[in-house]
Amino acid sequence: MDQTHEHKMSFEGAEGRPAPPTSLPLQGQGGVASQRKKLSAPRISLSLDQSEDDLFDTPDDLDINVDDLDTPDEADYTDHEIDWEEPQASQSESVKETVEPIPTYSAQEERQDSKLWRTVIIGEQEHRINMKSIEPYQKVISHGGYYGNGANAIIVFAACFLPDSDREDYHEIMENLFLYVISTLELMVAEDYMIVYLNGATPHRRTPGFNWLKRCYQMIDRRLRKNLKSFIIVHPSWFIRTILAITKPFISSKFSSKIKYVNSLAELKELIPMEYVHIPECIIRQDEELREAAENSKISSFLQGSENPQESIAQPNASSS
Repeated sequence: MDQTHEHKMSFEGAEGRPAPPTSLPLQGQGGVASQRKKLSAPRISLSLDQSEDDLFDTPDDLDINVDDLDTPDEADYTDHEIDWEEPQASQSESVKETVEPIPTYSAQEERQDSKLWRTVIIGEQEHRINMKSIEPYQKVISHGGYYGNGANAIIVFAACFLPDSDREDYHEIMENLFLYVISTLELMVAEDYMIVYLNGATPHRRTPGFNWLKRCYQMIDRRLRKNLKSFIIVHPSWFIRTILAITKPFISSKFSSKIKYVNSLAELKELIPMEYVHIPECIIRQDEELREAAENSKISSFLQGSENPQESIAQPNASSS
């Protein structure tokens, strides 16, 4: 009966599917080659025409030999790492080409940067001055030496060094410049002092406004206002005279009495020592032009005056004849 059952199973396997083996051959038995190292993958097809039996056929061309495969340590893993490293290297090179390296900040540059801002105390209030913004205009105020007994300071204010009012940052510059002038004045003055205001060669767009001058006067410490002995204006224009006339209601009569107008540098030399007073070149040229114009005016007026007496003398001679 067992033989009949086995014969029936083999017969059914011949007509349909191959009969599965009842036992696995061991390695080295019966001269059969080892099948342990071969893997079979079913052939997958999406065609609807194939039968169910074709789906489980295992053609020889899909057999995979495990020994022939490279392990990840040998090939695949190494290639995978290289594929990731190369794009990063190319990206870093492109970044180097487009982005400039950040420059190092030396100790000297750090000290220089700290000098861009100055903290001052005016009227018991702390203020910060942006020294970088007023760097081209710091010549507006300077020390002109001393007069009298040697302790009285001469403060020179050159309006020609003020910024143009058509600048976009004009108000910001004037604000910082205002704090700079007031704080510098307090450092320069120890006792009595005088201010020499050089108004020559200053166009209208650089002349300080009324509010700026008024604020300067109000922010000056009471000690500085009291110790001011004279306020000399050199080469005054009609505009500066008008501004000072407008400011009279806001200043004391004592301060108004200290204002003096000087029309030339020669007149200024008669009032103060000029050894350490710095006069800008543009003001010197304007002073020479004004002096030449005044001399020409005197000569022309002299000639016109001299012609009149000759005519008066000639007329009696003519009448006598």
